[in-house]
Amino acid sequence: MELSIDYLVSLSDAWLPLVVKYGAQIALALLTLLVGWWLINRLTGKVGALLQRRQVDPTLHGFVGSLAAIALKAMLLISVASMAGVETASFIAMIGAAGLAVGLALQGSLSNFAGGVLILLFRPFRVGDWIEAQGVSGSVAGIQIFHTTLKTGDNKTVIVPNGSLSNGIITNYSREATRRADINIGIDYNSDIKRAREVLLGLAQDARVLRDPEPAVFVTALADSTVNLSLRVWVATGDFWPVTFEFTELAKERLTAAGIEIPFPQRVLHVRQAPAL
Repeated sequence: MELSIDYLVSLSDAWLPLVVKYGAQIALALLTLLVGWWLINRLTGKVGALLQRRQVDPTLHGFVGSLAAIALKAMLLISVASMAGVETASFIAMIGAAGLAVGLALQGSLSNFAGGVLILLFRPFRVGDWIEAQGVSGSVAGIQIFHTTLKTGDNKTVIVPNGSLSNGIITNYSREATRRADINIGIDYNSDIKRAREVLLGLAQDARVLRDPEPAVFVTALADSTVNLSLRVWVATGDFWPVTFEFTELAKERLTAAGIEIPFPQRVLHVRQAPAL
């Protein structure tokens, strides 16, 4: 028993200084990690509010916040590792090698990151714009480092990778201040085209319709059962859908009231009787 106690005492004499020395370093490193992580989250959480006060484009808020959080946390981890006694030079070299391997494995993610940078540089759209891209359309809710979030008209959330967005065709419906609304309707072949034009142009007296360019009605096609007319008016972009829906309904009501028929699809069959033999 005495040998065992003496042996334990000798071990404690050898290891206790090391435990005190490195234990204090590790405890300090863990404390620094916890406090630093908390501070970074608080700091990056206030970045959006700061950018908003500075009246920075809302498109940059989420992107800058995410990028700053990643960069600061990477620096914090390197500092904590150095405090814990890890050789920083070898640690950075190890991170570089791991980063190369991860980069090769995550080429798609790096492409999305590059796409996000290109979107912020060239600004094909901004937060709040209504766009159509990659087969989906919706309002831009946010632009992150790797993806862009869209809200569709029926309130679905669509996540689109930035790499695909930056390399594909984007239709931005909100970029211009005005849009042309086309109200297409077909009338009977026996109807008076001039009278129908007058009725449709009467809709253009609405206050939301711009006077320049001037509203116009064109015959766009001689279809199988109808003469197709198109009322073309220019409106503010925000009025496009309300005007389109309301004018389509009003066009039907006013044409009917004016005695101009809007026929159903129909076919004319000519039956010929074979001559008797």
